[in-house]
Amino acid sequence: MKVKVCGMKYPQNIRDLEGLHPDYMGFIFYPPSPRYVGEDTELKTFLPSISIKKVGVFVNAAYEEIIKIRTDFSLDMVQLHGNEPIALCTQLKQQGIPVIKAFSISSPADFLDTKEYVDVCDYFLFDTKTPQYGGSGLKFDWQILQAYTYHVPFFLSGGIALSDVEEIKKIAHPQLVAIDVNSRFETSPATKNINQLQQFIQEIKQLNTY
Repeated sequence: MKVKVCGMKYPQNIRDLEGLHPDYMGFIFYPPSPRYVGEDTELKTFLPSISIKKVGVFVNAAYEEIIKIRTDFSLDMVQLHGNEPIALCTQLKQQGIPVIKAFSISSPADFLDTKEYVDVCDYFLFDTKTPQYGGSGLKFDWQILQAYTYHVPFFLSGGIALSDVEEIKKIAHPQLVAIDVNSRFETSPATKNINQLQQFIQEIKQLNTY
């Protein structure tokens, strides 16, 4: 099982996390977020030295903006966390950019929203449905994951903490490939608790994907 740590921002914290070897780091380019990266010039020059796959997280951003930020910050992948159209996913895929499309989940019916995206996304990400775009720190009922039957592999997100490891072990879904964490591992917005993440990453990486 892979691990994505989202909402990274500060160079030393990023470097410390790199030493734990997560599979992905997420960087948020959504101005209302307390973890918004902005136009951080230090980060632009720092990120190329990071060996972990870097994911840019966007919410209803224009194609041109995504492309510019991807270049400026040396991003490997793009995560679309808003109401982005299929056409945008297609454009990004045509540029050879791996796409993660997030969907807000509260009931089995919500998985129907993924149907039109199955051919234009590399991964889906299932987060808890709330009025905001992610970052709620809340979980949804993971039992309803069994209602997802498409072939696109997915990341599980939404309020996941160190105390959830045992429950994660019980999820038996063939398309679950990664766990996405953020606020439950923070000492303050965008500053991650490295000790907690070390334990979490070690335990999650021992799990087999199906």
